[in-house]
Amino acid sequence: MHSPHDPYVRVRGAREHNLKGVDVDIPRDVLAVFTGVSGSGKSSLAFGTIYAEAQRRYFESVAPYARRLIHQVGAPAVGEISGLPPAVSLQQRRSAPTSRSSVGTVTNLSNSLRMLFSRAGTYPPGAERLDSDAFSPNTAAGACPGCHGLGRVHETTEGLLVPDPSLSVREGAVAAWPGAWQGKNLRDILDTLGYDVDRPWRDLPAAQREWILFTDEQPVVTVHPVRDADRIQRPYQGTYMSARRYVLKTFSDTRSPTLRAKAERFLTSAPCPDCGGSRLRPEALAVTFAGRTIADLAALPLTDLARFLQGDTETARVLTADLTSRIEPVTELGLGYLSLDRATPTLSAGELQRLRLATQLRSGLFGVVYVLDEPSAGLHPADTEALITVLERLKAAGNSVFVVEHHLEVVRGADWLVDVGPGAGEHGGRVLYSGPVAELASVEESATAAYLFDESPGPVREVRRPRGWLTVGPVTRHNLRGVTAEFPLGAFTAVTGVSGSGKSTLVGELAERPAGVERLVRVDQKPIGRTPRSNLATYTGLFDVVRKVFAGTDEARARGYGAGRFSFNVAGGRCETCQGEGFVSVELLFLPSTYAPCPDCGGARYNPETLRVPYRGRTIAEVLDLTVESAAEFFADIPAAARSLGTLLDVGLGYLRLGQPATELSGGEAQRIKLASELQRGRRGHTLYLLDEPTTGLHPADVEVLTDRLHGLVDAGHTVVVVEHDMTVVAGADWVIDLGPGGGDRGGRIVAAGPPERVARTRTSATAPYLARVMP
Repeated sequence: MHSPHDPYVRVRGAREHNLKGVDVDIPRDVLAVFTGVSGSGKSSLAFGTIYAEAQRRYFESVAPYARRLIHQVGAPAVGEISGLPPAVSLQQRRSAPTSRSSVGTVTNLSNSLRMLFSRAGTYPPGAERLDSDAFSPNTAAGACPGCHGLGRVHETTEGLLVPDPSLSVREGAVAAWPGAWQGKNLRDILDTLGYDVDRPWRDLPAAQREWILFTDEQPVVTVHPVRDADRIQRPYQGTYMSARRYVLKTFSDTRSPTLRAKAERFLTSAPCPDCGGSRLRPEALAVTFAGRTIADLAALPLTDLARFLQGDTETARVLTADLTSRIEPVTELGLGYLSLDRATPTLSAGELQRLRLATQLRSGLFGVVYVLDEPSAGLHPADTEALITVLERLKAAGNSVFVVEHHLEVVRGADWLVDVGPGAGEHGGRVLYSGPVAELASVEESATAAYLFDESPGPVREVRRPRGWLTVGPVTRHNLRGVTAEFPLGAFTAVTGVSGSGKSTLVGELAERPAGVERLVRVDQKPIGRTPRSNLATYTGLFDVVRKVFAGTDEARARGYGAGRFSFNVAGGRCETCQGEGFVSVELLFLPSTYAPCPDCGGARYNPETLRVPYRGRTIAEVLDLTVESAAEFFADIPAAARSLGTLLDVGLGYLRLGQPATELSGGEAQRIKLASELQRGRRGHTLYLLDEPTTGLHPADVEVLTDRLHGLVDAGHTVVVVEHDMTVVAGADWVIDLGPGGGDRGGRIVAAGPPERVARTRTSATAPYLARVMP
């Protein structure tokens, strides 16, 4: 047995995902970095094993009834872990898309600001003192009644609802109505109410058009439908809903992104006339602090807000000092350009994680293991230095900081290094080295060592001559003010700048498919699917090929099986016990639901009859379990499959399993799958590829593979534009557009534009000194 004061976290027999019975000892109270190529197993060790076990132990102490209400990750596959303190996880989670969540709510800064106005604000003469809740747009006490605290009102017009007035109602003049039977019902109800549904819309009386589109009445009538002659149609009670009412109801209630996007096409959005977009009631806006309303202060960048806050009474001094001290770690992490009212869905995953990190800095916890997932993601090199300082402060407060990271500066600043590999997937899963950073140099197998200790500049790449220019702008959006940029065609352009300088906003303007571009492809990091049914094979179209191959076997033909038989998403070939999921939910009284492999198919997802059809000795379930690398050999002589698998190998995804659920993929992996899907299509004219930080989550070895593919696209005559912080990628570009000089209000201008060597010499550029270091 180890002493209770053992200074190490000792992991024995970790088998989570691809880990091969890993044993490793990591000292506590240090900054330990986990490195390795993408898919090597470092996240499985840090999050899937160490953090998961710490969380499980904590939940063991919680009452069983309460445990049911908490989402739990389940017990990790590990022999034992000793010396493990409580753990806090800060992962690269995408925020839930709610417009009510903001920078202020994530950091709890809004609570402090509301308390300041409640206790130390200047009230109108005779006004009653308000509780802090009355200053929140997310409470009934504070929300503006006109917009329910959203700040914007949505309305519609006849022109939006009826784009073609030459059509009749029966022909679909009211474009906003749903399709299929629901739309037909509404037309039948109008007919029953006595409206002429066969007359062109423009010929209907104005009063009738107004009622059809905008009435709030919902009359119920008995409809006698006239449909197909060979089908009996019974009368039914139908309720009328105007086009405006239908669109607003769909927009506010639906959970389907597709339906919501369709409804949004028929709406105009404007600041609420009652609150001017501030989201608050007039009573709250009547209270000021130093002459400003709470909405004014929430709209200021945090650096400006911190400068503005000064109290003239004892209460105000205490509250402003608290607020200023809470803002400090946020600005220290390079996020001073954000305002409290900035909506969470508009933040990048890296910004969101750093906001949570700033909140933890203020919490004052000690004796905790912080497990962080690439905190440098989306960070300009200038901000990475501040990040390392913050991590050191967490450690100095008496905590252990375990970081999964690819950024070499963060790795060099670590006290302890755990290198996992040597390769990805089944070629990884071993701890190659655990110890001080400098000694990794002697580990020949390590892909990290080659980049960590070799600081020689990259190869000289000949700058391509553009075959034309694409002018964008003037753009006035977010912090860009009348900015015009020129992008070279047939070249590789990198857009750089500190966080919040306006890079993504500028590149977003290119998404409107400008003239001179035949095809536009935007490759982002959004998930390729939100359920385990979506996977690598279904997204790329590879699964269609595989199913046809199985349907073409003699066994399948003899049994009369078509390609549909080999889908786990439809009835027929799938296991009906688990509906093709491969697992079933087990309800446990007073304990959280747990998932277990399906008792009938054992996780194979198919019924026994389907699994009796082999192809080259493997069932469809066994093929889905192959890695991309193994599948490329298995299907080498089937051109459609080989092409698809070849492009996945080209972007460094050989370690993923064909049936790996979309929910298990990182943002970087999702982005590379999308890129591979594009690469496998035939070249169809000049294409503009837009990528937002494509190297996020990638080991330097994977970055090299990816950039080679992107340069290959340019060599084939296409145009590539990337938003990028990795200076090795920027140094190899043909053209660089650097925005800044700062973030937020201090950014939004083009500081430099030209070949990398010219930008590296620009004195006013925050990017230049870091770019100069890696220039050949």
